[in-house]
Amino acid sequence: MTAKSRGKLTAADYQVLAEFRLLMRRFMMFSQNAARDAGLASQQHQALLAIKGFEKDEAPTVGDLAERLAIKHHSAVGLVDRLVKAGHLKRRQNAADRRRVSLALTASGENILADLSSEHRDELRMLTPSLKALFAKLER
Repeated sequence: MTAKSRGKLTAADYQVLAEFRLLMRRFMMFSQNAARDAGLASQQHQALLAIKGFEKDEAPTVGDLAERLAIKHHSAVGLVDRLVKAGHLKRRQNAADRRRVSLALTASGENILADLSSEHRDELRMLTPSLKALFAKLER
């Protein structure tokens, strides 16, 4: 991007960007602490959420999870192994294609994710007015 194509940034632009980054950082800290308090690593919480929120007709695979978390496949395998060992996740072999293994939350995984998601939704609701104000400033 060249100086001409990006346009001139004002002091207000920098303030909005800084405030947005601060709000995002606070939310991420909240999320990490909530996961830790629930007995999960932050990435484990993210994995459970990615699996539960997967938008396709079929259950997600380890490859899908790796893509959703922007991590390498072997890292996703290790993450899945730890969640299976903790009893929060299970692997299911596809009946039509035995090479395809899908991922599903266990009852324990469902419960812990429901609790965390409720907390996260409440936190986002508290941040909404600040975020709306920031986005309104960006639209001007």
